[in-house]
Amino acid sequence: MNDSFKTFGETAKGLAKNPLGIIALFIVLVYGFASLVTVFSRSLNANERLPVMWFLVIFPILVLAVFAWLVSRHAGKLYSPSDYKNEENYVAVVASLAAAKVRRPDTDSAPAEVDFRRIAEVVRDAVPQRLAAESESWRNRLLWVDDRPEGNVYERKAFEAVGLTFTLALSTQEALEILERNKFAAIISDMGRREGPREGYVLLDKLRGQGDQTPFFIYAGSNLPKHKLEAMEHGAQGSTNHPEELFQMVTAVVIKRGVR
Repeated sequence: MNDSFKTFGETAKGLAKNPLGIIALFIVLVYGFASLVTVFSRSLNANERLPVMWFLVIFPILVLAVFAWLVSRHAGKLYSPSDYKNEENYVAVVASLAAAKVRRPDTDSAPAEVDFRRIAEVVRDAVPQRLAAESESWRNRLLWVDDRPEGNVYERKAFEAVGLTFTLALSTQEALEILERNKFAAIISDMGRREGPREGYVLLDKLRGQGDQTPFFIYAGSNLPKHKLEAMEHGAQGSTNHPEELFQMVTAVVIKRGVR
């Protein structure tokens, strides 16, 4: 008996490490207590036993429905930092995004202030280490088009900490040549390059004109609503100059495509 309680205690401790485990532990305890009531229900009459029986029948169905809703709508929140390959990866993502925020202040307002709580929430909501099969490794690979790649080193480190890899292109033409030979889960592009001030849209328009619907994100110097709207009108999935917003948008799309 003592060994059973010890085993249950160790299992419960393990389950309590993340939200999904806590939910599972709660379900087991509730259903267990309900089952015990039925065992010792000889003193109950038929009307008193009926609610317990209905509970035992309906509860699993209700749990399944709630679980399906959580997985489809809030999957990222069911994970804790320990669900990454290791907790150092979680810290690495937060640190990288914080460094990117300091290095790349919001050019539309005052210099950036690092909101670590906000960054941590964004990282938590990105499902960790959702890697595709090796036969579809393109689902973990991003194309980043920027003629100054040294300016987004920290952003790339954040993505790499959750298992994504990059191919870099310095120009629109180089990006088009790479895309002729390779497939990517998403494309991130700056706006102005040596080729012109609106090269981000030039690349995007060419791809959409060819029927290429690869998710496309603009990572430029503006976060104004009008520029976000303009990017969407060109066919982009998002536009921002905030590192944590970029991380949130891209991981959401990559994860969705990677679990098909």
